[in-house]
Amino acid sequence: MRTTVKLYALNYHQSLTYLTASLFVVGNILLPQLFHLMPQGGITWLPIYFFTLIAAYKYGWRVGLLTALFSPTVNSLFFGMPLPAALPAILLKSVLLAAAAGYAAHRFQRISLVILTAVVLAYQITGTLGEWLIIGNFSEAIQDFRIGLPGMCLQIFGGYFFLRHILSK
Repeated sequence: MRTTVKLYALNYHQSLTYLTASLFVVGNILLPQLFHLMPQGGITWLPIYFFTLIAAYKYGWRVGLLTALFSPTVNSLFFGMPLPAALPAILLKSVLLAAAAGYAAHRFQRISLVILTAVVLAYQITGTLGEWLIIGNFSEAIQDFRIGLPGMCLQIFGGYFFLRHILSK
């Protein structure tokens, strides 16, 4: 399934960019808090990435990048999750997600499950390699592929639904 949605490319000179990014950061703060109520909810559902995907796809890589950088950092500072030791790898994956989603939206000018699957796989594979270099442990680096498949599906199918039905204008 694919559909056309109205996409934006906000720049850093617009106050709307910062307001929009702030709203997505709040989403990326609230959603992980909800999932952390479940045992292993964070590492299973990967909620810290959800609104970064939406932000970058709908409003461009700049909004996505702001969301990618501030969401994990604010969550770690205020709630201790992600753990500070995990922050570099999560920031890397967040930035890669913002770049991949922003690029895909700009390149294809539409949304589809195939495109979102490619975005999620691109940031996860590249991010896993980067995480492996950062932490030096391949088994820990592939954790998202061992435990986080439901979260990747949430990003693909939930992201598609959110972009198509919630942010369709």
